Amino acid sequence: MNTSPPIALTIAGSDSSGGAGLQADLKTFTALGVYGASVIAALTAQNTRGVMGVLAVPPDFVALQIDAVASDLKVSACKTGMLGDAATVAAVCDGLERHDLGALVVDPVMVATSGDVLLASDAITLVKSRLIPKASIITPNLGEAAKLLGVQTANTVADMQAQARDLLALGCGAVLLKGGHMRGEDAIDVFVSATSPGEAVHVSSPRIATANTHGTGCTLAAAIAAHLAIGSELAGAVGQAKSFLTAALVGGRDLKIGAGAGPVDHLFKLRGGFQS
Repeated sequence: MNTSPPIALTIAGSDSSGGAGLQADLKTFTALGVYGASVIAALTAQNTRGVMGVLAVPPDFVALQIDAVASDLKVSACKTGMLGDAATVAAVCDGLERHDLGALVVDPVMVATSGDVLLASDAITLVKSRLIPKASIITPNLGEAAKLLGVQTANTVADMQAQARDLLALGCGAVLLKGGHMRGEDAIDVFVSATSPGEAVHVSSPRIATANTHGTGCTLAAAIAAHLAIGSELAGAVGQAKSFLTAALVGGRDLKIGAGAGPVDHLFKLRGGFQS
């Protein structure tokens, strides 16, 4: 019997160490039972200690990859990650306008865990004006939210709620503002949706004591995209993705991969790890 698994597409940068970027996205899709396709928007030479170099993929070739996938595969959800520069953002937006790629999750990647800059300053305006309005949901962290809004980084949950609503006003369907960089026993994210803009939902999970956090943002956004591809409604997809990330953090905290911030364990179930 022929079967057609749900398909999700990641448009993102490549992480040569395998812990973040499109490699993390594809592992997440696979772990959640979704077929993953990819468009490489940039190449990075990086490992767990930092980014040593970035090579942009020519925008025309980014566009060609999108066209190749969309002309053959029935994509149910798409996730964008590191896009690098304004020309690439424009090529991706053009591609999203040419093709129906389902629900769109935008992870506005600007800075790596190591602190390396991954989005040119002139691209931020284009992300705000063209990419975010196409998104079903955006998943910025505290620093990315501040850069998008041109304000100080939130340091309270009340600040997060206000900034999440301001981000929602940019035209996306929903915002998941990630509070993982705050202190506290729980990692609290704030979810707001255009369907109920006055309501801010706190999506919390126990903070996992681990140095292996490489790729957490990519993994969360990819998990949301995977659940949307499967057919989950948005709020449910967010909650399920948060549970998956927590399990991946627990599963990866004792892994010894690299000398820096190691990756989460996307394939924890294969190793008999923590079950969410």
